Amino acid sequence: MRKIMAGLVLLFVSMQAASLHGQSSKYPPLSEYMMTPQAEAALARSAAPEAITGHATVKILTPFGYKVATEGDNGFVCLVMRGWGAPTFTPGQLRDLVYYSKLRAPICFNPVASRTVLPLQELRARLGMEGKTPDQIAEAIQAAYAKGELPKMEMVAFAYMFSADQDLGPGVGHWHPHMMVYTPYYENSLLGGNPGVLPIVGDDAGTPFAVTVIPVDHNLAVKSQGK
Repeated sequence: MRKIMAGLVLLFVSMQAASLHGQSSKYPPLSEYMMTPQAEAALARSAAPEAITGHATVKILTPFGYKVATEGDNGFVCLVMRGWGAPTFTPGQLRDLVYYSKLRAPICFNPVASRTVLPLQELRARLGMEGKTPDQIAEAIQAAYAKGELPKMEMVAFAYMFSADQDLGPGVGHWHPHMMVYTPYYENSLLGGNPGVLPIVGDDAGTPFAVTVIPVDHNLAVKSQGK
């Protein structure tokens, strides 16, 4: 099983890198990133089990950034990330996902992540919508965090990404339902130092925004009611 999961991680990274190599660094029209409000809300709710999403706040993307579509009462916030949510710093080969307008990554942030990670993702989206390059997004994120304009990532936070309808990039598609664990400053050495073996620090290792990815049973995938 460990070898299989290691192979999946390597395939995940290599297929995205190959598909994006040589892609124009010009953003497609913003309209290609957009969805109808109803379809987007349904896709956002597919990120986690109904017991969570049924009481969560749901945000949808508008030309002016993410806006609340439904107000919840459990502290969770669900939305559909676009390519602008790709790693800010590493791995570098995935940063060009900002230009992949078809990426749809439904995610439900737990209450801690809603306070800390959500503002980060909303800023990434606004910068991408302004036409900023991956380097410019990284610089702006770093500057905002240093100035205290983004909440400090001082504790572990979680998010669900269980959607059966996620599109995480060319050649990857739905991948596996998984948990995103926001582990500030984590390196893979803290998980045992086994390269390519899940769980793994997949994004921004060693930074305040480091993300540990933990796949779950594929049978837990949630189908969007908008499909």
